[in-house]
Amino acid sequence: MYLTTTISISLVLFMVGLEAVLLLSAHQILKQVKQSVTVTVVLTEKASETEVTRLQDLLETAPYCHDVTFVSSEQALQEHITRLGEDPQKFLGYNPLSASFEMHLNASYAQKDSIEAIAEQLEQLPYIDKIEHPQEVIRMLDLHVGQFSVVLLAIALVLLFISVALIVNTVRLHVYSKRFLINTMRLVGATSWVIRAPFVRRNVLMGFEAGLIAIAVLAGAVFYAHERLGVWLFELNMVNIGFVVLLVLLGGQVITFIASMIATGKYIRMKTDKMYEI
Repeated sequence: MYLTTTISISLVLFMVGLEAVLLLSAHQILKQVKQSVTVTVVLTEKASETEVTRLQDLLETAPYCHDVTFVSSEQALQEHITRLGEDPQKFLGYNPLSASFEMHLNASYAQKDSIEAIAEQLEQLPYIDKIEHPQEVIRMLDLHVGQFSVVLLAIALVLLFISVALIVNTVRLHVYSKRFLINTMRLVGATSWVIRAPFVRRNVLMGFEAGLIAIAVLAGAVFYAHERLGVWLFELNMVNIGFVVLLVLLGGQVITFIASMIATGKYIRMKTDKMYEI
């Protein structure tokens, strides 16, 4: 019974851990999508090398900048020829394309208000001609990212509720098998806590062991996905790993503790003859 209950709880805790991994994965994907938004800082023709260097240093150290790349007018012309197959310099007699910086923003700044504030700040510099950014992409991100986050969180909460309910029922079944032992202890005068204590300790330990099993299986699944599919389900750093491990371990112990207290309390209060009816 102990082994069966431990395996059952470990499977449910694995699902809890998987929910956490999926949430972290969704957060990482959203972050990557936001950081793929490109803001182009177009320079004037009169911008000197000193001003270009100064602007590059400014952008690289700005809190909103994730990375920045300088594109000279010659590079821009070559990219235009490669992309469209025509050379505007041949019929215009000069290169109409200006040098620019292509900047990717940090995820927290990739929204309409922040980009407009950044553009307004940069346009004050005399050697900057204009700021270009994909307004429609930003509008769609602002519209859908919030909705997606709410839906994803709601699904996670529903799955978490189901997981908690399964663990509680599993612990209650384990305590149910000992209901006559609880009744005997009550009849000989044992206090409620004396009756509860061994069940609580045993089930909390069981929750901890189940948590370790769940973490081991989850780690195997994450590395399998990387080795076989070539993708990390989420960014492996101490914060993310610690979050998943603590959620599974503490979740298993807290839930089994509460479930043990509730289940034993039910049978402590139950009359002897009622135990034969359930």
